[in-house]
Amino acid sequence: MNREVVIRTDKLTKQFGDFIAADQLSIEVYAGEIFGFLGANGAGKTTAMRMLCGLSVPSSGTATIAGYDVYSQTEQIKKHIGYMSQKFSLYEDLTVRENIRFFGGIYGLSDKQIKEKSALLINTLGMEQMAAKLVADLPLGWKQKLAFSIAILHDPDIVFLDEPTGGVDPITRRQFWDLIYNAADRGITIFVTTHYMDEAEYCNRISMMVDGQVKALDTPANLKKQFNVATMDEVFFHLARSAKRKGD
Repeated sequence: MNREVVIRTDKLTKQFGDFIAADQLSIEVYAGEIFGFLGANGAGKTTAMRMLCGLSVPSSGTATIAGYDVYSQTEQIKKHIGYMSQKFSLYEDLTVRENIRFFGGIYGLSDKQIKEKSALLINTLGMEQMAAKLVADLPLGWKQKLAFSIAILHDPDIVFLDEPTGGVDPITRRQFWDLIYNAADRGITIFVTTHYMDEAEYCNRISMMVDGQVKALDTPANLKKQFNVATMDEVFFHLARSAKRKGD
């Protein structure tokens, strides 16, 4: 990880009528960093990520992703990022190999690159016996690992992961994080949302969202030290309780 800023937001806001889903978000994410975007369900994490990916136009504020503006350069942004949604974005009526080939084409890879990367991906995941199976027939954990691997098939600068480990057992979650570490070792910046507070420990730095606002941003160790607690659950509890008092 270096100090080159690849994601920068300043008072980035998304409002739906009278409801402010993401409120004046100001963050910086460094190249090669695993950056956790934590918060309870409904805290505004997905809304913020959709703005950063160029999928939703902000109501106000500014942001640049890999040097490109989220208002005027969304197509350039999409060429430099990978994205894995909560639904994994795979086509369940296609086989594993067909999904890889399809998304490789979408990412602009040549036939030779697709062939080489398909073989490497299938071998790395140990899916040789599953390559001809429909994605619909795969267990959830395998779908997650395949979706992530396809999201970085084109070696993007940044990959956005929206609640990637939801609904799976702790062992599969740990295996998924091994894939994240491997991607970070290759120089890919990881921006991951989660409501599992223990996953904060796997990140270089984290921001914590409460009611659409970033209430804390630092390393897990520094945040635990700041609040004099032992776990990230306790950090979040302090932040949520403080926000509730202000609301009252």
